[in-house]
Amino acid sequence: MNWIKHYIGGEFIESPKTLKNINPATKQLLGEIHQAGETEVNMAIEAAEQAFPFWSQLSFEQRSSYLNKMAHEIEKRLDDFAAAETKDTGKPISTSFSVDIPRSIKNLRFYANSLNYHKEAFYNSPDQAYNLTLSEPLGIVACISPWNLPLYLFTWKIAPALITGNTVIAKPSEMTPITAFMLSEICQKINLPPGVLNILHGKGDQIGKYLNTHPQIRAISFTGSTRVGKQIAKEASSNLTKVALEMGGKNATVIFNDCDIERACKEAVRAAFSNQGQICLCGSRILIQDEIYDKAIKIIVKETKKLKPGNPLEEKTNFGSLVSEAHFEKILDFLNYAKEKKYKILTGGEEIQVENCDGYFIPPTLIEDVPMECKLNQEEIFGPVATISSFTDDEDALNSINNSSYGLSCSLWSNNHQRNLKLAEAIETGMIWFNTWMHRDLRTTFGGLKNSGFNKEGLEDSFKFFTRTKNICFKY
Repeated sequence: MNWIKHYIGGEFIESPKTLKNINPATKQLLGEIHQAGETEVNMAIEAAEQAFPFWSQLSFEQRSSYLNKMAHEIEKRLDDFAAAETKDTGKPISTSFSVDIPRSIKNLRFYANSLNYHKEAFYNSPDQAYNLTLSEPLGIVACISPWNLPLYLFTWKIAPALITGNTVIAKPSEMTPITAFMLSEICQKINLPPGVLNILHGKGDQIGKYLNTHPQIRAISFTGSTRVGKQIAKEASSNLTKVALEMGGKNATVIFNDCDIERACKEAVRAAFSNQGQICLCGSRILIQDEIYDKAIKIIVKETKKLKPGNPLEEKTNFGSLVSEAHFEKILDFLNYAKEKKYKILTGGEEIQVENCDGYFIPPTLIEDVPMECKLNQEEIFGPVATISSFTDDEDALNSINNSSYGLSCSLWSNNHQRNLKLAEAIETGMIWFNTWMHRDLRTTFGGLKNSGFNKEGLEDSFKFFTRTKNICFKY
């Protein structure tokens, strides 16, 4: 049984209270998680404060070496990390092994080797003056990551914070803590200076209020629900703490009649149900132009039925369980609502039993002709549920895309690039894909509009967020 302890000042620390960590696919006890509170937050801040002068004065190359060592140690234990994440989340081990853990390694290496993008600015003014803009680390920063991509998003936050010279207090989700704990073991193994990275475990409502309002926390990078993000922004404002909020999405996949229909429909299914629909970028609203609606529906239903929930630890499994009992019950509530409204359910729609697993399984569910104002199209379900609707023309499609309080992403499937660009100018989302989905380049801006958040992430955005600038002007 795993005992998930805090990592503070280079040491593993216990707390009086613990939480149970459950495998959502089997309901078996994986271990106990120590619950942090004000005491542990203050310990972490003290450790980070002591470490900051040394860490911030190291060269970029010296800090880079530690990130590369982290990546190397994860790579050596790729199988262990993939199995641990699968047990923690219920996702197929093939996904953990081929996507999540490799992307975590890539995050660390990318920022470790990003020196060319982290430059000081020097300007020669026409009035015989020079201006030099210096970038400096902020100090102590907090990084709060979600449960759906636990190590992937954890490393995506801590890597830019560390490479720019900050010391970090990181909070992984209490539902998926194992890979972050394994990373803390690696930090100790590679002799990362004590206090540079501190990892606190437990429920966010027992930790967040102390992190959000502490005057020594200079920035908070958060990925999670809109409800919690708004609370963080409100509490952090008391100290004018910088915040980056990457929150929910209710994203549209829009299939026009001039696209490669077969490819578009297959990708629409992937976009809707990857990671059991538990990704903020999932295209949970599928919009199809009416001329090809019947043909597209047949392909989408056929491809969706190929996703078979199974034991996540078996390599052949392509669809796993939901992450927790609470989340499972939330999804069932949405499905019961759809049944009460008598919407047409094309696939799935109820819980199922999986051989040798007593966990939280709901197959991919497609629901047809749901009004755009319905909560199935307005609220973030964050699970294996997607709605399908038709549209007539570009204006109708645009109205449907923007009929949401969220504004994270959108994917357009059309070979008419003039149309795509014209629509992109009017679409109210932070990211738009043409004929692809979730294609990511770590150099580019990531983030949304409206209730999906503000202060973008990405290479330049992260460097700006985790640093402060000074301008020095001198005459000659």
